[in-house]
Amino acid sequence: MLIARDRYLDALKIRMHNNMIKVITGIRRCGKSYLVFKIFKGYLLEIGTPENHIISIELDQRKNRELRNPDAILEYIDSRMNDDEQYYILLDEVQMLKEFEEVLNSLLHIQNADVYVTGSNSKFLTKDVITEFRGRGDEVHIYPLSFKEFMEVYEGDQYKGWAEYVTYGGLPLAATMKTDEQKSQYLSTLFDETYIKDIVERNHIEKIQELNDLINIIASNIGALSNPSKIKATFKSVIQSDISLNTIRQYIEYLKDAFLVNEAQRYDVKGRKYIGTPVKYYFEDVGLRNARLGFRQVEETHLMENIIYNEFKVRGFQVDIGVVNKRERMSSGVTTKKQLEIDFIATQGSKKYYVQSAYSIPDIEKMRQEKASLVNVKDSFKKIIIVKDIINVRHDEDGITIMSIYDFLLLNNSLDM
Repeated sequence: MLIARDRYLDALKIRMHNNMIKVITGIRRCGKSYLVFKIFKGYLLEIGTPENHIISIELDQRKNRELRNPDAILEYIDSRMNDDEQYYILLDEVQMLKEFEEVLNSLLHIQNADVYVTGSNSKFLTKDVITEFRGRGDEVHIYPLSFKEFMEVYEGDQYKGWAEYVTYGGLPLAATMKTDEQKSQYLSTLFDETYIKDIVERNHIEKIQELNDLINIIASNIGALSNPSKIKATFKSVIQSDISLNTIRQYIEYLKDAFLVNEAQRYDVKGRKYIGTPVKYYFEDVGLRNARLGFRQVEETHLMENIIYNEFKVRGFQVDIGVVNKRERMSSGVTTKKQLEIDFIATQGSKKYYVQSAYSIPDIEKMRQEKASLVNVKDSFKKIIIVKDIINVRHDEDGITIMSIYDFLLLNNSLDM
């Protein structure tokens, strides 16, 4: 079943021949190899690239283990380049290559080579590439299927599709499976046998149970304000563990480096500054989050918020949590300061959107609560409330746009409606 992934193909097209290493990153099983070795390679062949001018090496395959040696792979590539025409070098899971920074640096000096590499760990890939090449590494981050991509292969209407997506997420293989049993077993096994093992082995973690406990705590509190101190308090009160703050911070970084979770910072809208802790954590795939908790906490309210966050990230936005301070005069005459929260501030260049996620707005009072933070932002950027209810897009008297989650996720121009 073909999943087009046009957004990412376009991202690779505009980076062709830019004299930089194209670094394709993303969580394991999100479709990096499929994008590069199937979709992009197919595009190269379609535009007339001779197949012998495409050098593809999948470093995670056992048959290529000898090519994980830096000298061996450079010699192999050199042996394949027999003329001065353009060559395309595609390397999969490049973090498995010893001294990969030096290898990529060598490839940069080949005038007729355009290089594309994939990797599943930011610490051992993008950060090193950025440091080593001083701006000559160009990252394209791939996410699991967006809801729009998911619906392109789902055999059903958008409402049943949402029920599937909010439960099992957007990993491509899970999306093509037919039964709930297949999907839940695949995601649970993948989490334990691939992601956890990768993190443990890569970072030499000995306290595996504490890592698992930390993941469970974060998974149970997506979209809630948190920080290492709060997590430590949970460890002490619920798990009776004296895990250190430093260990918690390290483990969270490992989860972020593996692209399992993302961190959203708080931003003071009126003060125009970042506040620091607490922060919010979101899973890059909600299906993995649900699998981690045995599919026992599939709360659409929080998962919808996570999916909105991911959608903005897919569209290339920087996403923060907004904080608006408001002064209120009490009946006693005393003035107090009240802190209101905006679920998301999505920024991309000169574009900015203030967004509230509201699963349902059954009455006027609920609408007032959802609008409270937005109406206290006095700039002219667009303000949006996204609801699960089936409604037509509308604009109220305060200039706030209200739209359904389906319109937001499925329409390319949803932010401009």
